[in-house]
Amino acid sequence: MVIGLTGNYGMGKSFVLSVFRELGAMVLDSDDIVNHLLQHKKVIQNVKVILGNCVEREDGGLDKSKISNIIFNNSKLREQLEVLLHPMVIQKIEEALQKMRGKRRLVIVEVPLLFECEYQGRFSRTITVFTTQKEALERLMKAGVSRSNAMKRLKAQLPIQIKKKMADYLIDNKGTKQETYKQVERIYKKLLDEMV
Repeated sequence: MVIGLTGNYGMGKSFVLSVFRELGAMVLDSDDIVNHLLQHKKVIQNVKVILGNCVEREDGGLDKSKISNIIFNNSKLREQLEVLLHPMVIQKIEEALQKMRGKRRLVIVEVPLLFECEYQGRFSRTITVFTTQKEALERLMKAGVSRSNAMKRLKAQLPIQIKKKMADYLIDNKGTKQETYKQVERIYKKLLDEMV
């Protein structure tokens, strides 16, 4: 059973994914896949074609903070980068899932733009992690993202209200980590029951 996990920036997807892993689910993280792809020479070249040489570091790698600054201030360039990267990310997810075929496992795939890219049909169920915009902004700023950049990131995604309506399961991440953990545990047990 393959589950799509989403939410908006700063809302706690990574923490929820780590809880699912701890409980025994197989997990795939789209951000990890993107980070891996951004180390390939061909991908680096294609990113530079879209965003310019200014995103290259001295060691030949890509400067992710410069990439973020550019794409969250220019929706056209962000879309071009998404068109480049998304098919590759989906292919890597498909390859990883192929390797797991035949194993009776619950697999959670974290996909930030799950509903924006209309990928929900690829999954047995979907989960949206949510919190208030205020809480998300505070978390992003604690992580070193400026308030204006944090707002731009949140506005670049579907409103969380829409994602909540589209999901099969919701995880309210406004409270303590323990409260979130209990919600994840409850959903994990329900999903395992569905697999029986």
